[in-house]
Amino acid sequence: MKKMFLTILFLSLMSACKKEQTTDNSEYTKLTKQQINNTVNNWHKAASEANFENYFNIMDNISVFIGTDASENWSKSEFSKFSKPYFDKGKAWSFQTLERNIYVNENKDFAWFDELLNTWMGVSRGSGVLEKKGNNWKLKHYVLSVTVPNDNINQVININKVKDSLFLTTKFKDSIKK
Repeated sequence: MKKMFLTILFLSLMSACKKEQTTDNSEYTKLTKQQINNTVNNWHKAASEANFENYFNIMDNISVFIGTDASENWSKSEFSKFSKPYFDKGKAWSFQTLERNIYVNENKDFAWFDELLNTWMGVSRGSGVLEKKGNNWKLKHYVLSVTVPNDNINQVININKVKDSLFLTTKFKDSIKK
């Protein structure tokens, strides 16, 4: 009887500890997601305020920015050179976040997100990857895309045909089969 009591007590304590750890982990995940959310919000805010330094400090040195044009696949250095004149004029871009989903790995040092945005282009989507470096989250990869309603996709395809063809034959002339 004494063994059974000790076993039940031991299992109860283990269960309580595990439950406590899960709760702490959940709270830690919430805090981590809030930090990531703040980082991405601050990144968008820096662009809307044309704060070049703050905007590009959030990006990691090896960041990649993929824009809406097929040719826009920029390293941080290339993107900062492209963007600098807009920031210098005091008017970069302003993206208002409508919704954001954040996902975090088990170690809480790597995250990815998708977001729906209200932009000068209309409703757009963004997605990105961040890595925790020290106490800061650094944006490693960001993709911006314009949304196209399914009912309008054929119109967009027709509009893009000429430019897509030019892009493909210029950039990938050796890869395209004729």
